[in-house]
This record gives sequence, structure tokens and C-alpha cells, in this order.
Amino acid sequence: MISEHPPRNLPPHRVHSPVVEAVETAIEISDVSKSFGHNRVLDGVSLKIRKGSIAVMLGPSGTGKSVLLRCIVGLLKPDRGQVKVFGEDVAALNPHRAADRAKLFAVRRRIGMLFQDGALFDDMTVGDNIAFPMRMHTKLSEAKIREAVADKLARVGLRGVEPKFPSELSGGMRKRVAFARAIALEPDIVLCDEPSSGLDPVMASTLDELILHLHQTLGMTFVVISHDTAEALKIADTMGLLYRGKLLTFGPKEEVMRTNHPGLRQFFARETAGPIKVV
Repeated sequence: MISEHPPRNLPPHRVHSPVVEAVETAIEISDVSKSFGHNRVLDGVSLKIRKGSIAVMLGPSGTGKSVLLRCIVGLLKPDRGQVKVFGEDVAALNPHRAADRAKLFAVRRRIGMLFQDGALFDDMTVGDNIAFPMRMHTKLSEAKIREAVADKLARVGLRGVEPKFPSELSGGMRKRVAFARAIALEPDIVLCDEPSSGLDPVMASTLDELILHLHQTLGMTFVVISHDTAEALKIADTMGLLYRGKLLTFGPKEEVMRTNHPGLRQFFARETAGPIKVV
């Protein structure tokens, strides 16, 4: 069980790179805080994610990683701070106002979401699951939709499974179908909430390679929430560590690893002694 209090005397460590700053920013989070009752889940988080990068956010369970994703896509509104996606502050948008609702829709149109459990519709075939966002948000003909579904399934290595139902697939296949649905509208950003959760090491590595392949072939920006250090080392070009809602370190992977932050070192070494407390 994680301690209820963050470590003291451990200010957030930022790693700055002139190369990162010079590239277009996809996501900019500034002083974001979010509480549920008396539980502060995010506490003054600030970071920038450059366009075309793979950013992996590490941290123990219950540290605010998934909440951060939901703030980025506008499913949760932070209590304080800005959440800019390609310059649009989604935290400032009011979904009850028509103009803001249109702006929020435009931002979400550019984001694909891979949920931890895949979140497939069990009563729909694989083909209909992937076609669902296309039917909802485009005016493509059914012929074009079928063509696009086949293309997305081919990209995740699952040709010809359109007629199957999710219950007929293995866990790894369901995750790949969820990936295909996440990229159905060819978004600029894909948010992945613990994509390898519940999978064996070989299948988890297969999904890591899928992320790298989609990144290389489609040029999408990936934000991956994980507590898998092997996954982070394999796919990330940018890395951060969240603990009890505070961002302890964030920046280019090589520089973050070189700084040897005590929390990150403890996390990678799987040690119980250190700034990340267990009781």
C-alpha cells in the first residue's frame, strides 16, 4: 500500500533540452491540480510533450497517471491549471456552451484513446467495433469504412478477423483490436492507459513493438501510462515519474536516466527503501 503523503524535500526535477523546446508542442500541461474530496490526485503538474514523441509516464498505482490522461482528453476538468492540446486549453472549455463544445469535439477528434481493459463492445463484431467511431464522426460510405477497418486491422497484424466477436479472441488480440479502434480516425495523439496490463511478457513486448511500428509508420504522438520499466526503456523517447500526484522528474529518456533521480532509481531497482514509501 502506498503511503498517503508524498516524500518531503524532493522538488520536481525537470530535464530541459533545447531540441525538445524547438519542436512543436503537442500537449502542454501547466500547474494542473485535481482533487476528489480530500484526496489530491494531481498536485501542480507541469510538462510539455512534443509532437511525434512517445512519452511514458511511470509511477505506482494510484498516483494520478490515469487521471492525467482523462484531463488531457477533457473527460475530467482540473481544479486548477491549463491543459493545452495543440494550443487549445481544454480545461477552460465549458461543454454546456455550444461554441466550447465544438472546440472540445475538434480536440477529441485528434485524440485516440486505448483504455486499460480495451473497452470493446462485447455485442459488436470486431469490424463493427472499429467502424463505430467512423460511423459516428465521419460521412464515409460503408464501402470506405470496410476498407478503412481492413487497413487498421492489417496495421495491428489481425487481417480477416472482422466477423469475430471480442469473446472469441485472446487477451492480446483484444488489445490489438482496441489499438485498431484507437487509430480508426487517424488521430494525431494516442493516449494509452497501461496497454500491457494483464498480459504475459511476450505479448506485452508484442504490444510495445506495435506502438513503435504505429509511431514510425503513422507519425502519431503517444502518451503511455505504465508501471512497466522494461516497456518504458523499450518505447519511450520521453519519460516521467509521478508519485502521489507530483511529477518527480520528466524529460528526454536518456537525460532522465542519467540524472539518476532517487525515486526513479528506486522504481527501476524494485526497492522498498527510498522516497516512494510502502507500508
